[in-house]
Amino acid sequence: MAHAQDAAQTQGMELYEQECALCHQENGAGNPPTFPALAGNENLGDLELVVGNIHEGRGNMPPFPTLEPEEIAAVVTYLRSSWGNNMPPIEEEEVASIIEGLGGAIEETTIWDAVYTTEQAERGAAAYRGPCGLCHGTRLNGAPDDPDMRPAPALARAKFIRNWEGRSLATLFDYTRSTMPQSNPGYMDDQTYVDIIAHMLATSGAEPGDEMLTPDRARLGGILIVPEE
Repeated sequence: MAHAQDAAQTQGMELYEQECALCHQENGAGNPPTFPALAGNENLGDLELVVGNIHEGRGNMPPFPTLEPEEIAAVVTYLRSSWGNNMPPIEEEEVASIIEGLGGAIEETTIWDAVYTTEQAERGAAAYRGPCGLCHGTRLNGAPDDPDMRPAPALARAKFIRNWEGRSLATLFDYTRSTMPQSNPGYMDDQTYVDIIAHMLATSGAEPGDEMLTPDRARLGGILIVPEE
């Protein structure tokens, strides 16, 4: 039993570091009010709220519809026992029961499955130039056009994919609209943020398709950022 609990705790920690620490920080402190702290968060005691937030997303929280009940149980158990939190573990069966009452399953795809259109990427390129290009560079490589500015994270190609590997477009979308541009985050409408993501994918070499990418967070949650096979 102890071995199984240790394995679940390790799995939960790894999932947290992969999916959650980007916003909530490695120490669970978050960045309130944009990303709430998980350390000392009494809401972790409301299992239906927590599982629903993870599965469907809420506010700035992206959905994770492709996580299995076992994975959600592991990460929630980790949250409830870390950073001073002292709550009992939860079981996979409890999570599965809650998910049954939520939305249906989402098909898992990747950024290489023609998830945006050419016209959309062109719109995104035009929108990118003003608020994004100044810091991240016209080539999306993180090298600003102004040599006096500090480099920023790459938004395309191998370095971008490596930095975001394993995360979904929902995580990228929610993080971007919540934090970018730094001077005025969230000032663009949701579709424009998604169009900019389409431009990022096009610049990274992902082929376009016939269906436009939309701010449907459930669908975005099923599209993973992975290297091309």
